[in-house]
Amino acid sequence: MNILSLIGRESELFSEDVKANGVRLEKIISDSRFLVIGGSGSIGQAVTREIFKRDPKALHVLDISENNMVELVRDLRSTLGYGSGEFKTFVVDCGSVEFEALIKAEGPYDYMFNLSALKHVRSEKDPYTLMRMIMVNVFNTVKSLRMAKEMGAKKYFCVSTDKAANPVNMMGASKRIMEMFLMRESLTQEISMARFANVAFSDGSLLHGFNQRFMKKQPFSAPNDVRRYFVTPQESGELCLLSGILGNNRDIFFPKLSEKLHLITFSEIAVRYLRERGYEPYECGSEDEARERTEELIANKQWPCYFFKSDTTGEKDFEEFFTEAEDLDMDRFETVGVIRNQPEFNEADLDKFMNGIRMLREKGTWNKEDIIKLYFSLLPEFAHKETGKYLDEKM
Repeated sequence: MNILSLIGRESELFSEDVKANGVRLEKIISDSRFLVIGGSGSIGQAVTREIFKRDPKALHVLDISENNMVELVRDLRSTLGYGSGEFKTFVVDCGSVEFEALIKAEGPYDYMFNLSALKHVRSEKDPYTLMRMIMVNVFNTVKSLRMAKEMGAKKYFCVSTDKAANPVNMMGASKRIMEMFLMRESLTQEISMARFANVAFSDGSLLHGFNQRFMKKQPFSAPNDVRRYFVTPQESGELCLLSGILGNNRDIFFPKLSEKLHLITFSEIAVRYLRERGYEPYECGSEDEARERTEELIANKQWPCYFFKSDTTGEKDFEEFFTEAEDLDMDRFETVGVIRNQPEFNEADLDKFMNGIRMLREKGTWNKEDIIKLYFSLLPEFAHKETGKYLDEKM
């Protein structure tokens, strides 16, 4: 299956810059020790692969998903084989005491890449998952960064999201808040980040769901009015690598918009996907019709599809990688733009947010409104869209 053709592209995004900086990347990576946190997720696997194939001195990969970690190892061994450096994997939560013990025993590392995140908009549907999102996206990031600083790491990289630019959902806002905390930490530890769009066929994504629905012979369901930018898994790994290795302190890398990168709807991708698999999409008028006619339609080489207008909480009308207020460097790379940041932050506001979250957790009970108030204390212009409808209510 050709991912590029499914997302409406013919060529890779970052190949020019990866090639132009190839010798420098090879030299730095082969001389360094790496820890990749969240390394068995879709982006984490892509980053791990980019580092592994350049033969680092040591590459240690950490994730809480035991099964994904097994697949990561099998995939690397089946394609790239073995390197001369040390390669280890650990099924450990980066917020745990086990992680602290691991760092003391296995470190130090020259580069720490943090790809762990709760990335789904659906994670904000209830106050408990929302709290965990804050702990993973903000608190664990600050904790692991400070551990990187203590061991003398050259760079700490953390993945952000395009949804952090003018956020309208709690997930995007959590990543924007993470960026704000990292500005404070950048005074004592070099950091860099990347914002990019949807990773095509990443775990848990709607496109990954197409694979699952097809395998299980179930209807396709997708919005027909939500247009998004897509990068391939390899491109996500390359952008993170460029930022993590070549980025200056406080830089945020993002894909430059060009004829190579354009918006496409999920329903368009669904149609292309099915036709590549030899089926003609059949658009149904409701979820019920799609479910009821599945067997009949598939037998006739048609596939039931339900396409609809999006009305769920947190969906942004359009995607953007930066805001008008941010300082851009569009000349450093051919295919990558860079947001240059000054270490601007309000110490009192950051502490108030962190203490507010801790107080809610210590109390042992909270609601979504409690958390939203704390978000607004840091992001007064936060354009949160609450419709009362969530993705768990969709097929």
